[in-house]
Amino acid sequence: MEIIHVSAECYPVAKAGGLGDVVGALPKYQNESGHIAKVVMPMYRTKFLLENEWEVVHKGRTNLGDWWFDYTIIKEKTNKLGFDLYLVDIYGLLDRDKVYGYADDSERFTAFQICVVDWISVWGHQPDVVHVHDHHTALIPFILRYCYKYQHLANIPTVLTIHNAQYQGWLGWDKSYYLPPWDPWKWGMLEWNNSINPLASGIKCAWKVTTVSWSYLDELKHSANGLESLFEYEKGKCVGILNGIDTGVWDPAKDKYIENHFTSVTSDEGKKTNKQILCDTFGLDPQKPLIVFIGRLVGEKGADILPTVISDAYYYIGRKMCFLILGSGFPEVEEQLERLKQLSQNDYNVYIGYNESLSHLMYAGADYLLMPSRVEPCGLNQMYSMRYGTVPMVRRTGGLKDTVIDYGEDGGYGIVYNWASVGDVTHGIWRAVELYNDKKKVKSIRDKMMHLDFSWETSVKQYIEVYRSLR
Repeated sequence: MEIIHVSAECYPVAKAGGLGDVVGALPKYQNESGHIAKVVMPMYRTKFLLENEWEVVHKGRTNLGDWWFDYTIIKEKTNKLGFDLYLVDIYGLLDRDKVYGYADDSERFTAFQICVVDWISVWGHQPDVVHVHDHHTALIPFILRYCYKYQHLANIPTVLTIHNAQYQGWLGWDKSYYLPPWDPWKWGMLEWNNSINPLASGIKCAWKVTTVSWSYLDELKHSANGLESLFEYEKGKCVGILNGIDTGVWDPAKDKYIENHFTSVTSDEGKKTNKQILCDTFGLDPQKPLIVFIGRLVGEKGADILPTVISDAYYYIGRKMCFLILGSGFPEVEEQLERLKQLSQNDYNVYIGYNESLSHLMYAGADYLLMPSRVEPCGLNQMYSMRYGTVPMVRRTGGLKDTVIDYGEDGGYGIVYNWASVGDVTHGIWRAVELYNDKKKVKSIRDKMMHLDFSWETSVKQYIEVYRSLR
């Protein structure tokens, strides 16, 4: 099959979160399984763009409402990512450094989607599946089915994968003219709660809808930022498929970001060495258990409670553990975490920002990874941590619930709690400190985690089954 993935992100080209990791890995493994998977994304002005070779494969002209513009499609020449990568350039809209965060994001991504469909419409053949990801590309199923100019493409099967339903891309009806002329009788396929809702439209118009874990699909029926009834109504075409991780990138035995490699056999010494490097770098005590947080400092991730959790842990448990935080997000959370550095007794530090190499070292050297998420559709961090022998401390939600079993249960290997509350998370920290003193138990848990299979192979088979069901 020929599968066209359309996404706002793709690692290592441009990444803001887990969406980028998934789109950077899934097509590669689909190709390895014998299919032809390609990725189309906007041409941001990133380091990857400047450091690689490209060729122009198409030039076109289309419009966003009454604004007509030229667009260009370029292709990466060497297939270095393991799949064909195409970038869409629109002068004045997509030629930006960042993926998101601009006042005209609605215009940027609507124009991007129109260009993708316009390009496909002039192909001499049709792909077997167009697979779109999140609200930034979720209008494509509607455009293919109900925009007059492209109705010759209406029989192309479409799949929408929802990585996070909290973000839906709402548009006012005053912007409905942005879309190519469409059948006005189908306005209901765009509408939700008196506005144009791209994610809701994708759910209605795509042939199949997938979520990135089984539990997240169930949760969306009662917690989907206003789309709960839609998920219940469309449940017949929805499937939960757990994300995998790129085991070529995330491998402690050959990770390019760390110098001291290790396997499950040599994990004791390997993790000890990497922990020592971390502690030396950030002024921490290597004799204490090291608990890390890696991610966006936002409410979804439970980051807003971190300052209180850390303070309470020191007060109620004692200064028996070290904390190291990596991330950026809400300014007030960043400020509170920075202030905590003044109280450190060689047991706390924070790095505000994004640092890929540091994150790999933290997975390799930490004893525990803290994930007090309020919303976690799948979660990749907990899979990375287990691959590196770092015990995940997670809230029982979404993909965390599907991938981490508490060590107190049969076959368990993590620390799990029910609520993203200061009390629950602090109790989890107390359990981590107690577990750390049982070296034999820690070794057993580490061996079990490092042999778990979170590779893409199983997920790829499930996606192919979904595609085949549409033919």
